[in-house]
Amino acid sequence: MAGAEPIPPGHDDRGSPPRRALVVINSKSRRGMEDVASALASLEQGGFTLVREDCKDPEGLRDTIRRLAPSIGLVVLGGGDGTMNAAAPALIETGLPLGILPLGTANDLARTLGLPQDAEEAARVILEGVAHRVDLGEVNGHPFFNVASIGLSVEVTRALTRDVKRRWGRLGYAIATGRALWRMRPFSAEIRCDGQSRRVRTLQIAVGNGLYYGGGIAIKEDARIDDGRLNLYSLEFESLWKLALVYPAFRSGRHGMWREVRTVELEEAEIRTRRPRRVNTDGEITTSTPARFRILRRAVTIMVPAPAERDTAAGISAHLPAAGMGPAQG
Repeated sequence: MAGAEPIPPGHDDRGSPPRRALVVINSKSRRGMEDVASALASLEQGGFTLVREDCKDPEGLRDTIRRLAPSIGLVVLGGGDGTMNAAAPALIETGLPLGILPLGTANDLARTLGLPQDAEEAARVILEGVAHRVDLGEVNGHPFFNVASIGLSVEVTRALTRDVKRRWGRLGYAIATGRALWRMRPFSAEIRCDGQSRRVRTLQIAVGNGLYYGGGIAIKEDARIDDGRLNLYSLEFESLWKLALVYPAFRSGRHGMWREVRTVELEEAEIRTRRPRRVNTDGEITTSTPARFRILRRAVTIMVPAPAERDTAAGISAHLPAAGMGPAQG
């Protein structure tokens, strides 16, 4: 309506009470409660009533979201990629939008979405940004935002202990990768997709949904978390020393230019190995091969910066419409 007054964040146009938001902060994340208080104060000043809950494990987090879903309009999670991954099934089921306070070591989902790494600035996005639907990947029924992988990354996850992350931050990924490479040996796998079967000898097979993973590595230069596609790559190196040469290409997402890196775009795939191998989803080991992958189109709504304020390096499409709901709606 022309001349209408703007609606204060957290209220609807009928003058109802402030919007209720579930807030769960992972106190074990690397930055823990640092800067969280001011971020939550900003949300309250913006009109949200915050319902604080403590969750000790992934299942507890999912149960809390499901239990409170009828009485809240938003889920705010403070933590890293593992925290977001743990909440994914409940977010899909309830349809509740997600606000992210990046408190982890890598925060690759936040980077893909163009979110600021500062918690208070991220709270401003929850208040003033737009709701955007994003895709999720799924492997054997386990959803993931960033990437699912088999091989080297599983060994990296085992080497990337909480102590390593707390002491070294993002540098811990490089330390853990070095330790994993020392033990890693190529394995045989069969990749089935698009009606074709490919037998490979590989160090790692990764299937990415978003743009970033592993502390800022790009799954593919033009990958987007809302493009309806998954991006697979397989590292088929005979000599491990070549990985050092390829590393800069991984940072830019151009590793597919190397002959030893097989790349495929897909919507569904199956990966089989001679013996069961563990699968890493967003930094958590959740399932094993045979691994069946598919895309979950526009499965979750997340508060992201408005297009005019979005980082040009973000892995989110600028041309897609918002999800049709913003922070001012119930």
